[in-house]
Amino acid sequence: MAGAALKICIVYFLLCYIDEICLSWQCLTRPIVIAPLAGLVLGDFRTGIIMGAELEAIFMGISAIGGVIAADATLSSVIAVAYTILTGASITDGVALAFPIGTVLTSVNNLSMSLISNPMAAYWEKLAQKDLKQFKIQNFLFAALMKLIPSVVLFISVAYGVDGLNKLLGTLPPFVMTGLGAASGMMIGVGFAILTAMIWDQEVGIFFFVGYVMVAYLHMDTLAIAILGAACAITMFFSNKRLIDMKNELLNAGVKTAENKNSEEDFF
Repeated sequence: MAGAALKICIVYFLLCYIDEICLSWQCLTRPIVIAPLAGLVLGDFRTGIIMGAELEAIFMGISAIGGVIAADATLSSVIAVAYTILTGASITDGVALAFPIGTVLTSVNNLSMSLISNPMAAYWEKLAQKDLKQFKIQNFLFAALMKLIPSVVLFISVAYGVDGLNKLLGTLPPFVMTGLGAASGMMIGVGFAILTAMIWDQEVGIFFFVGYVMVAYLHMDTLAIAILGAACAITMFFSNKRLIDMKNELLNAGVKTAENKNSEEDFF
């Protein structure tokens, strides 16, 4: 377990540091990206892809309010994938455990922020005013240190906690695992509901019901529906772009006509 934990920690550290520090967060640490990479490192890319999609559906509706998040989507996704692959557990069990694990692990980030990062604010302000070059160097080094803390927690959790967690779940009654499976399905629905509430619009809301009919009554494959949705989105984009271009051309023509009329009036 230690070797697998070390590999997955290196991937986590590098991806988080590059994405959040060097690239200003390009969503590379989202479950749909980091979970397949974790599966690839652990030798089961397929499980990583499936869990990444399901975990993204759960966490994509969760947003940070006031700098506080309800659950650490990145850490929980990596641990859930590691638990599923290393112990041979079902994907349903791994997905069901992701949110409670993320809720516990987010306290680690909040604690490190409160004890280490926040007290340094006054120092960073003075250093930025005094020596900007030194501020940048120390900022990159300090960011690496802050990402090293959850990486250590991840290593301990995967190397020494996965087996214990598997034994604990093995002692639970069957109805508990059935309940966890139902909970994972409901969490995916809740994630979609939160996201839908955020982006709902009368003009595009009809596509929600069209997609539901395709799945429930026509029994279409999800990939086919996604391709049709992408085709509709691209068509609507170019149609709206064409209308905007025509509107701009008419406005420009009207401005030129008004300018010509004003110049003629000034001439006379």
